[in-house]
Parts: sequence; C-alpha cells; structure tokens
Amino acid sequence: MILCVDPDPAALAATRDALADAGYDIATAGTLADARDVLDESDGVTLDALVTEYELPEGTGLDIVRAVREHAPDAACVLFTSTPVESIDTAAFGDVVADYLTKEEVDAREELCDVLEQTLAFRSQTAYPLPDDEDARLAALGRYARDPVALDGSLDRLTEIATALFDLDAAAVGLVDAHEQRFLSCHGVSMGTIDREETVCTYAMLDDDVTVIEDVAADARFEANEGLRALGIAFYASASLVTPDGQTIGTFCVYDDEPRSFDARERELLALLADEAMEQLDLRRRLDDDGGEHDA
Repeated sequence: MILCVDPDPAALAATRDALADAGYDIATAGTLADARDVLDESDGVTLDALVTEYELPEGTGLDIVRAVREHAPDAACVLFTSTPVESIDTAAFGDVVADYLTKEEVDAREELCDVLEQTLAFRSQTAYPLPDDEDARLAALGRYARDPVALDGSLDRLTEIATALFDLDAAAVGLVDAHEQRFLSCHGVSMGTIDREETVCTYAMLDDDVTVIEDVAADARFEANEGLRALGIAFYASASLVTPDGQTIGTFCVYDDEPRSFDARERELLALLADEAMEQLDLRRRLDDDGGEHDA
C-alpha cells in the first residue's frame, strides 16, 4: 500500500489516480491527523511507501514521515511538494530520510511513479525473505523486551534447561528486528547482535512449525555463511516466539557443533520452551505497561 497525503483535493486525486494507474494500492489523507488515522487502522497491511506534500494542516510532511518510520521502518518516503527545496527547513530533517520531488513539473507524477518503482524494487531485493506481515510484526516487536535486564534471568534459566534437556552445545532466545537479530539470552554460546541476513532465524520465522536443519553446512542457504562456521553451528533447531496477537518476533534456538537428528518429542519440547519464553516476555510487557504493578 502507498499512503498519499495532500491537503489539496485536486492534487491528491491526481496523484492517487497516477499511482493507481501504475498498479499500486492507494490510501489517501488530506491532513496530518487523517494520515495518522490511516496508519493506526492499517495493522496487518504492508505500507510500502509514503508520498506527502510538505505543507500540511497542523504540521509538515516531515511529521508524517517520522510517524511512518515508526510504523514501517523500511517504507519509502517521498516529499512530493510545491514547496521549493530552499524553503524547507532541512535542519528539521534530523535523522529522517526522505526523497524530494517537486510536483510543479508537467511530468511530475510520471517521475514520481519512476522513483517509487526503482525504490520499491531495490527494497524487494533484500538478502533475506520478509514475512508478508513484516510491518505489523515490527510494530508488535517494539512492545516487547524494552529492558531485557528486567527479565531477571528467567530466560537464562530456560536456555540452560534447553541445553541439558536436548544434550546440545548451546541455546539462545533472540528477537529479530528490521535489520538485526539481538539475543536476550545465550547459554553455551556468546552472541550479541547479528545482521539479519547472517542468521538462520530470519528463515525459520517463515515456518509455522519447529524448524530443524540437521546439517547446516549442507543447506544451500547457509553454505557460504562464515559467521555460522565461526560459531561452530552445524545443527540448528528453533521454535518461534509468537505474541498473543499472532506476530512472530523472534525464536528460541538450540545449536550443536555436529549434525544430528531431532525427533518429534524434542520438537514438541522446544515449542513448549518457546511458549514459556514468550509468556515471560509478555508478562514483562504487561508489568511495564502497568507501571510495575500487575497482579498476574
């Protein structure tokens, strides 16, 4: 979906029609408040891009760019505006990244379609697959483990139990964000933050069942992955951390330095450990939301 924001009804309609003719699904808004409402109501819908006028009632296009970045960090953002670039407070951009395109040219909307086509094509050429609900997944992720230290070692106990239960080298609980995986607990292996394209978990999240890779080196997806070899990961199994509203935010993983099998009962037990880890994360979220006073 592309969100188009413009207070001029005629200009908004022209932009909407041009993008619709190019094959895009379009949502529209005439004000900053309306645009925020569209974002609030779009959970589960992938927001691919924002196209916004700079001058908006009660704010500027940069305000909605910031809101979009929180909702969909990888969305393309374009200031498609009548405001000359020299009249825009570029210092106000801060760390906000957006393309600028004037809509005063005769073929401005054709150029807009070209810019979006190139930008979205580049985005789709990631080094790893994305879930269909990636934006909603990332929004859910932001609500969990905001302070991992506050988990009081509960996840550490689970990863230690996992290594003993399955007689494996290591276990870990990790959250997968837009570009990285960060680990809340590791036992038997030391991992901090890993680029998403280097992790097995970014593929495992696409699997509804427990993921088992008996011989990682024999899997074409990971045969050139030097990071896995450096960590001595020859066997991998994981179960997803799934929020109460059905979003996968990470994994509970176990590893070994030798290929091995993983039977049906072991898969069931790993899924139970992942469920317990997710319950711990959800309990911490509810305690945080209630200011530390929750009678669960």
